[in-house]
Amino acid sequence: MKKLCFLSLLLFGFFNSAISQNTFILQNNKSSDKIRFKLINNLIVFPVEVNGVELSFLLDTGVSKTLIFNILNISDGLNIKRSETTSLRGLGGGNTIEAFKSKHNFIRIGNAIKVDQELYAIYDKFIDFAPKLGVPIHGIIGADLLKDFIVEINYSKKYLKLNIPYQYEYQRCSNCETFNLEFHNNKPYMYAITIINEKAIPVKLLIDSGGSDALWLFENREKHIKIGNYFDDFLGHGLNGSVYGKRSKVDGFQIKQFKLKNVNVAFPNESSINFSKMAEGRNGTVSGEILKRFNLILDYGRAKITLRKNGNFKDKFSYNKSGIVLEYSGYRMVRTDKPKNVVADGYRRTGFNDLKTESAYDSEISLKPSYAIVELRENGPAERAGLQISDIILNINGKSTSNFSLQEITKFFYEETGKLIKLVVDRKGVSRSFSFRLENPLNKKPEH
Repeated sequence: MKKLCFLSLLLFGFFNSAISQNTFILQNNKSSDKIRFKLINNLIVFPVEVNGVELSFLLDTGVSKTLIFNILNISDGLNIKRSETTSLRGLGGGNTIEAFKSKHNFIRIGNAIKVDQELYAIYDKFIDFAPKLGVPIHGIIGADLLKDFIVEINYSKKYLKLNIPYQYEYQRCSNCETFNLEFHNNKPYMYAITIINEKAIPVKLLIDSGGSDALWLFENREKHIKIGNYFDDFLGHGLNGSVYGKRSKVDGFQIKQFKLKNVNVAFPNESSINFSKMAEGRNGTVSGEILKRFNLILDYGRAKITLRKNGNFKDKFSYNKSGIVLEYSGYRMVRTDKPKNVVADGYRRTGFNDLKTESAYDSEISLKPSYAIVELRENGPAERAGLQISDIILNINGKSTSNFSLQEITKFFYEETGKLIKLVVDRKGVSRSFSFRLENPLNKKPEH
């Protein structure tokens, strides 16, 4: 009995020692754990439990701190303890954001737990990525998780696999490329080649799974990184506001043996990135539209990344050809008429021989998601057709938008050039109809 007690104490002591460190560990003696995710607008969205409350987070290799936001309605249950106040600076031209540092938080991701997670809680109601993606988003995690495991990101099958580093064995893979990473502020950087005007240009890029675009570059005349044919556009939302810039194409993008052609590229305005901390020699960012074409193995401990191309590799790089940016804008009441069983003359028997007049339809009122226009590309086909910011799209090409997700509606705007788009919108309570054809925004003259 004494021996058994000693063994129990020894195991308890080891467990206590393991979880007292500021790291994630896997429970139940597992060497790995698989977590399913949703891929929404090229971004990885997955469940994270914080202090017993299940939330939705983005996996973002481009962040070194774990952020939590959009929690005003659930903050009491989360039991976030505020300590010191700090200011955060990210992309966008707005002011810094106030955040509260919170220590000693319990985090669970699948079977991985951490008992002393530091969070930066943002209570600003305007920091809310849910409308942009159409699903609730409560936080962002990156380096705090990735540094403790060898993490496989399988974009094709949509799962993360967390592996204990000292138990992980790399498999032979003739179709893979493994190369070194550099780190700055716990963020990973890689080297690649861009082909601009048929000239191969080496570039140092932040790996940013939290960005939905393909490639961002910073103009640099000395390195021959310059903008060719372009159009001005909204690039996305940063922590400190909207980001605008120029969109264009590069002839090619190359990572070792992997070569992509006619790749989308954006050049963010300087005012949007001025305050972002830049690593020395950084030339831009590689993000979700390129990353999703590979299955990745991120090994922060050895400072390595492994890429293997997947079924997305040959997908064409396309632009939004409407100029419309939509956001989820809450729910609206939708009436649906459903046919019901009636006798041929429009009467229904209610008793022995009684007949009661009634409609041939039952009406059902339900709450459905609505989507509003929040950005319009200047002189784009949608703007020229008369659409306006704040218009709520009710119907697209004869189909009710209430039956679609935000991502599914947006796909209509990426279809072939020349395709006719018919929209019915609600503008201040009045239904209006509009139509236009999709245009290649890189063409100087609109296509008809």
